[in-house]
Amino acid sequence: MLLDIVARSLYSDKEVFIRELISNASDALEKFRYLSVSSSPDSPKLDGLDRALEITLTTDKQNRQLIFQDSGIGMTKEELIQNLGTIARSGSKSFIEEVKKQGSEQASSIIGQFGVGFYSAFMVADKIEVFTRSSIAGSKGYKWSSDGSGSYEIQEVDGVDIGTKIIVHLKTDCREFADDDTVKNIIMKYSNFIGSPIKLNNEQINSIKPLWLMEPKEVTSEQHIEFYRFIGNSYDKPRFTLHYKADAPLSIRSILYVPEGKPGLFELSRDSDVGVALYSRKILIKSKAENILPKWLRFVKGVVDSEDIPLNLSRELLQNSALIAKLRTVLTNRFLKFMADMANKEPVGYEAFYRDYSLFFKEGIVTSQNPLEKEEIAKLLRFESSKLENGVRTSLADYNKRQNNDQRNIYYLAAPSRELAQSSPYYESLKKRDVEVLFCYEMYDELVLLELKEFGGRPLVSVENDMQKDPADGTDTIIGSGELEQSQVNDLISFLKTNLVGKVFEVRTTRRLDTHPCVIIVPEMAAARHFIRTQAQNLSEDNRFALLRPQLEINAKHPIIRKLHKLISSDKELASMISKQLFSNAMVTAGLMMDARTLVTDINELLIKALEKH
Repeated sequence: MLLDIVARSLYSDKEVFIRELISNASDALEKFRYLSVSSSPDSPKLDGLDRALEITLTTDKQNRQLIFQDSGIGMTKEELIQNLGTIARSGSKSFIEEVKKQGSEQASSIIGQFGVGFYSAFMVADKIEVFTRSSIAGSKGYKWSSDGSGSYEIQEVDGVDIGTKIIVHLKTDCREFADDDTVKNIIMKYSNFIGSPIKLNNEQINSIKPLWLMEPKEVTSEQHIEFYRFIGNSYDKPRFTLHYKADAPLSIRSILYVPEGKPGLFELSRDSDVGVALYSRKILIKSKAENILPKWLRFVKGVVDSEDIPLNLSRELLQNSALIAKLRTVLTNRFLKFMADMANKEPVGYEAFYRDYSLFFKEGIVTSQNPLEKEEIAKLLRFESSKLENGVRTSLADYNKRQNNDQRNIYYLAAPSRELAQSSPYYESLKKRDVEVLFCYEMYDELVLLELKEFGGRPLVSVENDMQKDPADGTDTIIGSGELEQSQVNDLISFLKTNLVGKVFEVRTTRRLDTHPCVIIVPEMAAARHFIRTQAQNLSEDNRFALLRPQLEINAKHPIIRKLHKLISSDKELASMISKQLFSNAMVTAGLMMDARTLVTDINELLIKALEKH
């Protein structure tokens, strides 16, 4: 029953039996290498010390066979009984424990842990034959055979080479595993980085080196390009390369690549997989390891190898989520630091990268639950500034450096373009006060900054929200030159409230405007705009205004506002049309109008009314 469970339920994909048998063969070679150089007085005398150490696979399509052979340590009769006759007894694990007792760490490249990988072959085989002869001098050859029904036979045979040969007699519905191309692709997928040569029908398959185990200085850019294309299954080059090694708090050997090409629609989708492969001791565990990097870093390609990760029996699922979370945190922080370094060392290259990939960083800020991680991602954000030339981006950190110590806030303004930002009524006041403002052109930039809340200890403040916090605003302000008198202001405010009932929930004057007649203020403008874009379509106009609660602020010295006051008594109908148009214009400027095309009819009617005078 246990054998049946191993063969049918433990592995989700039949092809992994090739990985498991190659891993066992690799362990056999590593054991022989260790014993051949061991100086222990208890070490047995070995035969064939000068033989080539390699793994060979042979396909036999006609007879539905796949044959594995290694020139490794081999097995005695007792080891055959212990290792193949007992499920879940790992000869490799026992070997490691014995080596460690002797105070040696030289067996670190041994892969096997659980003693069940061999039995995965019964997923595809109706019979398995094992021919083996131990490397220990004077050992005899043996044949082990089983049909997977729960019993096995062992017999002594002549003419067996040192090492182990496994003949897998494939089931009829698994004949594809005797096909050369199928087996080659599986070897390259799972076992390409095994330390010993792997030959398939006399052709060596694993030619690419596991670069992540090499010293970073030893790896050439040409090797990185070849490796990147292999693991990423792509034809471009890496734009940035992070070759990272650490022993604490975890053992990590990794190479992470930022692609040279632009992200495609698949990468932009949150449904796509993270492109980092997880290895353990050079054996592929998972080609798309979604837990090793956060989802927003799905554009990164590469390899992570950690001996500290405990795996389940089939090596297909990760256990110990706390350890995986720690690995994810270490890698994410290291990558963010690396990208910050690249931004400083290669500003031109980083600017080109940012144009293509900034969306991922913004997604990271919105989705991350870690405030410290948000701050680190925020260091990578770039925006245009009112103090810099058109097209030049700056970081939040550089913005802070330019400010006086008495400026508490980082100011930003969302607008579709620089021209609209600079002509925005919300920007006028800060421009007069010579305050630097960051311009956000992308649709979701302001939501990102709203989520970020602060940077470097300074609050991030939308200039639109800043307008409603001015203590000098209000109807009780002293009237300046060229403005309406207070009684006239009161009359106009009363008219506007009546004429725009159901649309505006407050009308007041403001001194922050200069060239504009009025603005709309709503609490949390960014959230309001997001609401209009995503959720307001199914609401009536009355309900939208009830939720937004717009406040109209008027510039009492503006010619339109002064003329509007006169029209209240001379042409109330035209005054009403102008007040509604002013409100609509302000809503468009605020980005709160669902569809500006709806205004055309009102504008035409206003023009007809105005032209009646001529």
